[in-house]
Amino acid sequence: MLRTSMTTIRRRDFNAAILMGATAGARGLFGRASSIDETLKAGVMAHKIPAATAMVATADHVTYTGAFGKRDSAIDSPLTADAIFSIASMTKAITSTATMQLVERGKLGLDEPAAKHLPELAKLEVLNGFDSAGKPILKPATKDVTLRNLLTHTSGFCYPYWDPQMFEYQSKVKPANPGGLLTPLMFEPGTRWQYGTGVDWAGRLVEAVSGMNLEDYFQKNILQPLGMKDTTYILKAEQFDRLVSTYNRQPDGTLKETPRKMPSPPKQYPGGGGLYSTTADYVRFMQMILNQGAGPDKHRILESKTAQSMSSNQIGNIQAGKMRSFRSDLSADIDLHPGESDRHTLGFLLNPKAYEGGRSARSLAWAGIFNTFYWIDPKRKLCAVLMMQFLPFVDKEAIGLLGEFERSVYAV
Repeated sequence: MLRTSMTTIRRRDFNAAILMGATAGARGLFGRASSIDETLKAGVMAHKIPAATAMVATADHVTYTGAFGKRDSAIDSPLTADAIFSIASMTKAITSTATMQLVERGKLGLDEPAAKHLPELAKLEVLNGFDSAGKPILKPATKDVTLRNLLTHTSGFCYPYWDPQMFEYQSKVKPANPGGLLTPLMFEPGTRWQYGTGVDWAGRLVEAVSGMNLEDYFQKNILQPLGMKDTTYILKAEQFDRLVSTYNRQPDGTLKETPRKMPSPPKQYPGGGGLYSTTADYVRFMQMILNQGAGPDKHRILESKTAQSMSSNQIGNIQAGKMRSFRSDLSADIDLHPGESDRHTLGFLLNPKAYEGGRSARSLAWAGIFNTFYWIDPKRKLCAVLMMQFLPFVDKEAIGLLGEFERSVYAV
């Protein structure tokens, strides 16, 4: 079995990052834009972040925009606010929105078996350990996987990078289709939370029911109506100049750049990741959630009651959001709200208690593996996004900058 050392973001590291945010000269509910700008300028330099863009908005208008660094090391001109990032799992909330549109139209049911539309999910098995020869012991699942399970990460489908059983399964069993989604469940549906490929399956439900691939469905029903002109699975040639380089943290602590190249169009459109976007585009999506389903130009994407269901706890007392990493090159251990027990909605992580010096209780959030982060604060009627582009996820420098940014947004 592959063994890797793990970098852990400990509670004191995260709390220190939150409390380090510059507050000098900041006044008012959201903090002055100049204070946020000063915080990010200093933070990008202190944490040696190659590129970062950030935006803060109310439900109605943008209150701060900033861009720092370069698209790649060979470019002399500074990064611009319209820089394009791979947003990875920030795709999930958009996929969740698509499924909820279809629920509204009666095409999907939240609690019906997903196998009704995807027959391959009809006879799932649950991993029950391994025998003495290392062969997996599988037993038939006693519960059906539903759309609600898929959207809340309670289906039992797990990523190998953050689940010990799935990591061991992938290490011992060479799947016939390495890139395939159909794996055993790691637990009975609805019994616990574990981050995984559920939203990828939700994306396949959208395609099966709508008869459209996700790119086409998103563009027609979400992205174009919201004016998200730079959000896509398929970058155009004229967008390439704004694409940001990706970096990887090396054992000596430095960041190694991967030279930019035009991404090839995907063969499939995963619901769990794969979109490219900008801070401005993603803010328009978050404003739609703040406005209970209506976009900034009042174009309605979701019914109000649907947006409310996407903003409320859907997993009861099950704890969400904490993950041990088994691939330190991809991610550190994840605990974004140390000392607290978060929950999950039909699309977002929800914090029942406020962050010290930051977002209110019942705020919504998630992120992308290349250290792109966002949160939506319905109580304060604001949203914010910070995009960087390097691995591993929740790298301590990325978390440091995120904490400083959040503190400056709420500084009074």
